[in-house]
Amino acid sequence: MHIVDRRLNPSGKNLANRQRFMRRAKSQIRKAVHESAGSRGIKDADEGGEVVLPAQGVHEPSFRRSGTGGIRDHLLPGNKEYIAGDTIPRPPGGDGGGGSEGSPDGEGEDDFRFALSRDEFIELFLEDLELPDLAKRRVVNADAVVFHRAGYSVSGSPANLALNRTVRNSLSRRIALHRPKPEELQALRDAIEALDPSEDAKRAALEEELARKQRRTGIIPYIDPLDVRYRRFESHPRPVAQAVMFCLMDVSGSMTEHMKDLGKRFYVLLYIFLKRRYKNVEVVFIRHTHQASEVDEETFFNSPETGGTVVSTALEEMQRVILDRYSPDNWNIYAAQASDGDNTASDNEKTAALLTKTILPECQYYAYLEVGRDAEHFPPGFIRRDSDLWQTYTAIIRNGAPMAMRKVGHRRDIYPVFRDLFAKKTGAEAAAE
Repeated sequence: MHIVDRRLNPSGKNLANRQRFMRRAKSQIRKAVHESAGSRGIKDADEGGEVVLPAQGVHEPSFRRSGTGGIRDHLLPGNKEYIAGDTIPRPPGGDGGGGSEGSPDGEGEDDFRFALSRDEFIELFLEDLELPDLAKRRVVNADAVVFHRAGYSVSGSPANLALNRTVRNSLSRRIALHRPKPEELQALRDAIEALDPSEDAKRAALEEELARKQRRTGIIPYIDPLDVRYRRFESHPRPVAQAVMFCLMDVSGSMTEHMKDLGKRFYVLLYIFLKRRYKNVEVVFIRHTHQASEVDEETFFNSPETGGTVVSTALEEMQRVILDRYSPDNWNIYAAQASDGDNTASDNEKTAALLTKTILPECQYYAYLEVGRDAEHFPPGFIRRDSDLWQTYTAIIRNGAPMAMRKVGHRRDIYPVFRDLFAKKTGAEAAAE
């Protein structure tokens, strides 16, 4: 996002102060965007709108003289009450400083409202998110090029003038052709001035030598077109990070409409994030019941299919797609799974084996979102048991697998959980891993 300050530069305000103010305003806007995103519906996820900033957050700082400290000399007119040396009592109200009171006429200062476009809102919302460990690279587009230095040339753009190489060539040429130095010319002039008037023969010889060196100085220029060199660049294909995101969703009979709605909201947000932040990212949609299949976007979000639950079928379908189209040597592979946690008891061991031996070794990151029922209530003293998948995945994560798990039970939790799963890692976090 770009904030344009069109105010004239006021007296007493330098450019650095104004730039600090703009940076502070931008951070306030970013914070307001993150707070307002939690109350939005999925249809409004990528829409613009107004954000509210605290009034004190957009005030430009200024220096003023303190009314309570320091040493001051005052020149006052005469009076009838005090003479020199009298003690003046302190006025009531503490240190004498004025406090802020409510306006008697009801006037005040409202919070500052800032209007954001659709692009500005999404850019600020996704600014500090990223795909973890996006590292593998491959040349996937010949049009993506980068320019590297490739020596020097005798022609080129003035912007590419190699000043150091040009001056070095000039110096080499002047040394080789014995171009007189300014010090030599000055020494001859000093020698001529120091001669006696009777030394005419010696004066004539020195003057002839001086004239010869001056002519040579004019013939041999300081910078010649032969000396000029330009930096040369050659284009090379640029390595581009490419990634694929597998979206796995449970659509079995145990998934209520509320749970499916939570999963859809999460995946819509993920889809917007990938398309806005990354150019070379492909998205693969896989739905599963007791069977799994790769589907298009429309079918993934709107198909009414239902059935039993066998999670391993989704992982097998994911592995089949990887073998067919996405080699782990060339692609960064990510996966996001949404489920209510139910799975056929006999399938848990197979699911764990597929993840630990096949899927996770090929993945950069695997995110599991467990969706629950809204406002579930349990009797006092009841201890809720973790789902089959949650217990299975917890055992896998203990071994240091590149995997993260979160639970969501309400729409308001989608945004915080999404940001938590894909938050940009700081240098300390990255080093710890």
